[in-house]
Amino acid sequence: MKKIIKSTAIVLLSIASLGVAQARDLTVVGWGGTAQDAHRKAFFEPFIKKTNIPIVEDTWGGGYGILQSKVQAGVPNWDVVMVEAEELSLGCQDGLFEKLDWSKIGNKDDFIDGSVSDCGAGSYVWSTTLAYDKDRFPENGPKNWVDFWDKKKYPGKRTLRKGPKFTLEYALMADGVPATEVYDVLSTPEGVDRAFKKLDEIKSDIIWWESGTQPVQLLISGDVVMAAAYSARIDAVDKLENRHLQIVWNQSIYSIDSWVIMKNSPNIDNATKLIAFIEAYEQQSRVPQYLAYGVINKKAAMDIDPERNKDLPTNPDNMKVSIPINVEFWTDNLEALTERYNAWLAQ
Repeated sequence: MKKIIKSTAIVLLSIASLGVAQARDLTVVGWGGTAQDAHRKAFFEPFIKKTNIPIVEDTWGGGYGILQSKVQAGVPNWDVVMVEAEELSLGCQDGLFEKLDWSKIGNKDDFIDGSVSDCGAGSYVWSTTLAYDKDRFPENGPKNWVDFWDKKKYPGKRTLRKGPKFTLEYALMADGVPATEVYDVLSTPEGVDRAFKKLDEIKSDIIWWESGTQPVQLLISGDVVMAAAYSARIDAVDKLENRHLQIVWNQSIYSIDSWVIMKNSPNIDNATKLIAFIEAYEQQSRVPQYLAYGVINKKAAMDIDPERNKDLPTNPDNMKVSIPINVEFWTDNLEALTERYNAWLAQ
């Protein structure tokens, strides 16, 4: 999930580990914000304590060109990186990532579908959903993307993720396309035209966000009445700050983020150890304690508290009304549709 734009480094070192001799410390890159806070508690700090291997954290906001430049520059300064599904697919094809040694990570059958690949090990299942402040609409809140587009019933600004991915799917659902048929329609020139035409209807009312914290902040401040947002971010703020933000699972889109090892990393052994540690049942079972993600370890998924499970994208009831992102579609079309989106936005 793309969470933050700027890059900051947080060094997690114990005094005893300062003497460890390496080319450089293991550098792990995630999305920042509450997501990275959860990773730190569930994965990074326990790993350092168990192995005495120091970790340097960094963050990024995504962008395939960044990964390419890291590898083209020679020895990358990143080792383990969190990527979205289409970045995983493209990067593995283009040789940007090391092939994983699953014999050192775990039994592939222990993990859910879509979380195991040659270059990537799934970290969690996440979802992007419609969200709103229930205090603002206590009785008749929005229930789908048709409502999101209804400016008469719900006047005010809305916020969508900046870019074509998710935005075009939502536009088609708002125009009456069944969720299960969205990618069939979007795979045609007429479908793309239809999505952009639908976006024209609310273009002047959209505030575009680029980091996962922004839609939450915009909802809390009252700058927007509705948002397309990461469900885990909404859940975290709702519980920590005693807010009444509401997640609408209907017509949400879910995906799996994965850990990769950058090509020519000087820390492949320690990177593999970290990924194996993250994938283990003991660590996976801790994830929902810190953030409302669906876990990819099957055993850990079965042991989630039923009350907490209601908040997760992988809850069966939530899955029934959601669709998976079509990785193949976005791998093939992201560049072209981004160009068209940017041209549309500039008009």
